[in-house]
Amino acid sequence: MGCISRDFLSPSPRIVRSPYARDPLLSEPRVRSTGQKPLAPRLQMKDLGAEYLAGREGVQLFGLLNLYLEQEQRFQPREKGLSLIEATPETDNTLCPRLRNAKVEDLRSLTNFFGSCTETFVLAVNILDRFLALMKVKPKHLSCIGVCCFLLAARIVEEECNIPSTHDVIRISQCKCTASDIKRMEKIISEKLHYEFEATTALNFLHLYHTIVLCHTSERKEILSLDKLEAQLKACCCRLTFSKAKPSVLALCLLNLEVETLKSIELLEILLLVKKHSKVNDSEFVYWRELVSKCLAEYSSPECCKPDLKKLVWIVSRRTAQNLHNSYYSVPELPTIPEGGCFDESESEDSCEDMSCGEESLSSSPHRDQECTFFFSFKVAQTLCFPS
Repeated sequence: MGCISRDFLSPSPRIVRSPYARDPLLSEPRVRSTGQKPLAPRLQMKDLGAEYLAGREGVQLFGLLNLYLEQEQRFQPREKGLSLIEATPETDNTLCPRLRNAKVEDLRSLTNFFGSCTETFVLAVNILDRFLALMKVKPKHLSCIGVCCFLLAARIVEEECNIPSTHDVIRISQCKCTASDIKRMEKIISEKLHYEFEATTALNFLHLYHTIVLCHTSERKEILSLDKLEAQLKACCCRLTFSKAKPSVLALCLLNLEVETLKSIELLEILLLVKKHSKVNDSEFVYWRELVSKCLAEYSSPECCKPDLKKLVWIVSRRTAQNLHNSYYSVPELPTIPEGGCFDESESEDSCEDMSCGEESLSSSPHRDQECTFFFSFKVAQTLCFPS
């Protein structure tokens, strides 16, 4: 992807097609093919600009970076509103940071349960924070708002076949609201945010920075794991504090910390040029990098309860338990698939009939005097909620 040519490292004079006089990653000056004197030694990395990361694809990537930098402020939550939430004490009728963080962890669990991508989760958090920074929200409405943010983000990011239905999300999230409640809340959120949901988030910058670095490095591309960086970003999203950081700065801090663990001078030099091009203030960068480093250290500690490790817990009332479909209590045994030959149409139809008969003959609902609690792993719950 537009990596710097190894021809630059050849000691013999040859024609260089790059329009730039020097290359920042070279340790020796290049020689013109016309026999002229060698060019002046290279400048220090801090004196160079990002335009020295040559190549047609590199120019396109930095053009996209300029576009992201212009848009990031537009989609960032109001800092004043976030500060008010941070300063709010924990009472029964106010939204405090703990409730917001807990709701974001619920969004992450929903994302994992429905198999949605990281972009859906990050965009849902962005929509949630932008709305919370604008409106005074009571804790009793937070569940409904969280479900709406997840659905709005999923409709923008996911393929149509992967968008969960409103009914399924309500059932899994246990938000204690109806489909009409969700529809009304979606309208309120859309109007307050002026229907601007396709935001430029820290994940956009993280992907772009990652691509820029890989385009201009000669090191193995697999050493810089994008999956690991995304997991670290999701951990930061679960803290209200990082919603106040610029997306470009947050993504750069994550990438910088990962590169430092790799101890790669080449990657650090490329990040230095990206940081200079993005016009990131040194004091701002150091401040957020320390907070990100502390967050990741706490998140990786054994004492931290990570959302991915939680089991999905259903607590239902007696009335709900009586009305639950039988398939929620047990998974019917599937017919054995014969190893020899293939199914014909008649066998497939018979198998479906057997499964349906098995579901109808399952045990009855729990005793009405008992409140029922069900513990499911995500995979099992997905099977129970969406029977074939």
